[in-house]
Amino acid sequence: MDQMKYPNPTDDAYGIKTVGSRKKPFALWREVVMAYAAPATMAGIGGLVTADKGLQIGALTTIGGASALMALMIGLILRSRVGHMRWVTGAPRLVVVGGFAIAGSLYGLCAAWVTSGVLELMMPGHHLAWVDRAWIDFPLSGFIASTIVTWRWRLAVTNNFLSKRRRKK
Repeated sequence: MDQMKYPNPTDDAYGIKTVGSRKKPFALWREVVMAYAAPATMAGIGGLVTADKGLQIGALTTIGGASALMALMIGLILRSRVGHMRWVTGAPRLVVVGGFAIAGSLYGLCAAWVTSGVLELMMPGHHLAWVDRAWIDFPLSGFIASTIVTWRWRLAVTNNFLSKRRRKK
């Protein structure tokens, strides 16, 4: 005797849950926005708690701005040919992230050096308080932003590679 197949009413409910859990692909604009917002917010809160006006202003300028700039630069580098090189995609994630974190710190140091040098040429004798902050803010922002962007990019590349491999099977 033929058995009738009755639909399971819970199938649709579980299907909805799996659709919403898909990971988002790497989007550079989202990384740049978060690279500005997260450190600026945390440094701003720190400035409010300690009543440090310099930190409050630095949160919106040198800290947030440097983080966004570093995230943009590292993201553009990763999306270029460098991101498709075998050592970047094949090496362990911590090695790649560590390498880009050091590169981000060095880029931040170079940016602080150029900024202070250009301002000294443009306005000799003037001392701007935020230029002293740039020597700490730029390399630290470069380190943090490049670490996060590289980690998230590598995760997106790995997930994309694995999903392509599954489709081929």
